[in-house]
Amino acid sequence: MPSFHNILLCIILFCGCSPKTISTVAAPDVDPITELIADYESMNDGDDGELRHWPELSEAKWKREATSVKHFQDRIATLDQTTLSTEDQINVDMLTLILNNWGHELSFESHLMPLNSEGGFLGGIVYSIRGKSINDKEAMETYKAKLEALPAYLSQRQSDMEEGQRQGKSSPQVVVQNCIQLIDHLMETPIDDLFFVDVVSSEYRAETVDLIKREVLPAYQSFRDFLAGPYLNAAPAAVGVSEVTDGKERYEALVRYFTTFDISPEEVFQTGKTEVARIRAQMEDIIEALKFEGDFAAFLQFLRTDPQFYPKSGRELLNRAAWITKEMEGELPKYFGKLPRMPLTVKPVPDALAPNYTGGRYSPGSYESNRAGQYWVNTYKLESRPYYVLPALSLHEGVPGHHLQIMLAAELEDLPAFRGTYISAFGEGWGLYSEYLGKEAGMYKSLYEEFGALTYEMWRACRLVVDPGMHYKGWTREEAVEFMASNTALSMHEVNTEIDRYIGWPGQAVSYKMGELKIRELRKRAEAALGDDFDIREFHDKVLENGSVPLKTLERIIDGYISD
Repeated sequence: MPSFHNILLCIILFCGCSPKTISTVAAPDVDPITELIADYESMNDGDDGELRHWPELSEAKWKREATSVKHFQDRIATLDQTTLSTEDQINVDMLTLILNNWGHELSFESHLMPLNSEGGFLGGIVYSIRGKSINDKEAMETYKAKLEALPAYLSQRQSDMEEGQRQGKSSPQVVVQNCIQLIDHLMETPIDDLFFVDVVSSEYRAETVDLIKREVLPAYQSFRDFLAGPYLNAAPAAVGVSEVTDGKERYEALVRYFTTFDISPEEVFQTGKTEVARIRAQMEDIIEALKFEGDFAAFLQFLRTDPQFYPKSGRELLNRAAWITKEMEGELPKYFGKLPRMPLTVKPVPDALAPNYTGGRYSPGSYESNRAGQYWVNTYKLESRPYYVLPALSLHEGVPGHHLQIMLAAELEDLPAFRGTYISAFGEGWGLYSEYLGKEAGMYKSLYEEFGALTYEMWRACRLVVDPGMHYKGWTREEAVEFMASNTALSMHEVNTEIDRYIGWPGQAVSYKMGELKIRELRKRAEAALGDDFDIREFHDKVLENGSVPLKTLERIIDGYISD
């Protein structure tokens, strides 16, 4: 999963959008869709978030946004979509998905619940500072103002969360406790090693350290006291979002957004049960081929505890991940006609995020900032980072997964900015499909690594069960952990961090497997229809050529490709 979290939910939790004006005066000879897109782009170009240093959090903003969303939804409803070009139809599909979810987030008031198990807006603070370079007086003055404004921002977040409590919208205890641990980790880190200081050149380091001691750390401590006191004391023990006010309807809306289908949580749950049974049979076949003496549970215990499967150092883990990545890069021309210009490197997950983070993520490169794509590997708690899943992880986060998909999209020109929105069902579906593609490319070198690939596929199938299980069907955290632990060879640390992630981010976890199933379905359809004329390179290029799109849009694109 990409680390930048620019899925719309995260935009709302941290960045938000700040519409300024809505133009409704049509220019001569401008068709309605072109005018609508121009107005939407103009609205979002007016965001002055950088001037404010931190996102605006006000009732006036939420009302402004609700008015804007309704305005654009009404204009889309008046379009004659049968007359649209292929490109404009994609634009309308994207805008419709974005606006529907944006409207839902506003009506639910999701800013009242801004935490998740990886920190939510607290993680957003880290992302907004990492990668900066403060090395001259002007940059330092801007950065200093940003840090000085941070206490007020934390205070406003606290006020919103207090209002959420009054409305019956609070994060569950497990999410709150994870966020407390993140703050504790920050407070215990030597000040010279903090991400706040890392970005500053030596000339301004002393000034920055003084400001952090005087303003920033006391503000974090105050917010931590609030979390550990009144907020945690009133937080619900139940983990499902359906337990909060309007929660059941919220989960239904989130499932529709994250799958991009009009599908119910119950349908997702049943699909998951079917996939779990299918994958389990394949896993049992590998255990038999290995002649392991013991049952399925005993084999999982063997994988989780035998030292042969685990790195002895973070460097060893990073080296192995880098080797797998470079080996797969050598196979890419066989499967793709077009590859991105941007290089890919391998880096450890930042210390400030690592304790509650997943095993790996992708951090996108930037052609504007001359920053290479980064495949982040979590070197925290090495006894929970088995080698047998590393090929699947590397294919998903690196190539041909997120790096290929995201950086090819970044090279697309003359598209509206909203086309850069990350559609989880497409992006994560592609990442999981890339793990499957690795088998064709010969990337799994042993039965253990093949089992690791199945473990990752089973992990995503289990998500279809445990996510609606917790958020819609009343499962406890313990039931979800048991289901995941008994069906996958993930370490228990990863099982627990994953379940906590799903608790704090309802619906997102189901996007992976639902997306992968659709991409594989479309490939089978193309293979059957085209026969000997099927070209795997052409098919993959066609899937990726429009960037991230809703799955119904992708289906229309592939059907058109088959017809043509």
